[in-house]
Amino acid sequence: MIPHRAVYGQEHALFRDTVRRFAAAEIAPHFERWEAAGIVDRGYWDKGGAAGLLCPQVPEACGGIGGDFRFNAVVIEELWYAGFAGPAADFSVHSDVCCGYLLSFGTEAQKRKWLPRMISGETVCAIAMTEPGTGSDLQGVRTRAVRDGDGYVVNGQKTFISNGQHCDLVIAVVRTGGEGSSGMSLLLVETDRPGFRRGRKLDKLGHLSADTSEMFFDDVRVPAENLLGEEGRAMAQLMAELPQERLTIAIQSIAAAQKAFDLTCRYVHERKAFGKAVAEFQNTRYRLADLKADLAVGWAFIDQCLARHAAGELNSQDASVAKLWCSEMQGRVVDQCVQLHGGYGFMREYEICRLYADARVQRIYGGTSEIMRELISRSL
Repeated sequence: MIPHRAVYGQEHALFRDTVRRFAAAEIAPHFERWEAAGIVDRGYWDKGGAAGLLCPQVPEACGGIGGDFRFNAVVIEELWYAGFAGPAADFSVHSDVCCGYLLSFGTEAQKRKWLPRMISGETVCAIAMTEPGTGSDLQGVRTRAVRDGDGYVVNGQKTFISNGQHCDLVIAVVRTGGEGSSGMSLLLVETDRPGFRRGRKLDKLGHLSADTSEMFFDDVRVPAENLLGEEGRAMAQLMAELPQERLTIAIQSIAAAQKAFDLTCRYVHERKAFGKAVAEFQNTRYRLADLKADLAVGWAFIDQCLARHAAGELNSQDASVAKLWCSEMQGRVVDQCVQLHGGYGFMREYEICRLYADARVQRIYGGTSEIMRELISRSL
């Protein structure tokens, strides 16, 4: 189970109980159907809002509960430990990524308009960075927003966009100027605007119930007041918010790794081989001991990062270390756990198989492990 940690207080413990009840009542009964369909029900968002799970870091003045990011972390930990990576990832993009941009860079009018709707689940938010020819190198963005009178006209294509089918609002990274980072801006694009079109719901290895999609912008007219922050400042805005996104992925990874470890501990005590439990073999015990040590180290650093982030002190280097270590560790843990399950670990009817598939993307999105190493190396 997720260990008790000093970084949390009593209010977080009470909130954790709420999240666990929500997962059991509102996700578990529908999860297999959602995985088969490749998308959650739209009502999932309304129920998440009603339970208070969406955007808990929003101040009371904007309709939120006024928590810090540790409340977000509780939601992340509980939903990922429950094994619901797809629905959990949907919430994370909305609450832990998109909401931060509005809080940090939105005008008062933008905050009043969108944050209450995001908290309630009425508005689902997505962020559109990646394009078919642009992944980690965001300076290659080609989607263009041309100023025209009192607005912008947007043309381009995005891909791998989480919440792509359900979203009502997109934070789009667009090019408003010349080449390079200084020509990039963030625009709020409502998905009911003429010219906006959703593409395919993409078929993925894991996170099956997360609606990852293509998006197309064909002469989409957006009012100038939808500019998020200053024109030409998108790269600086992204760099300011990416540490929280990377901490989010690190927490996802370690919570899911902990679930895989706990499942495997139970399995090897029940499974018999050569007349005794698999857990009795020295090889099994030593492998599990290594995994337990990895998890203990990971949780300790996650808690350091959470404390720093709650104090406004988390930097890019520490967030990159957390993302790199925890996502790579998750990969090692789930691989060893599948091995300890033997042939059954390769069967999708066993939860460890899904945890293995869901783990692979953690080393890719939010900045690949290679990009994390590059960022870390710059501080050496």
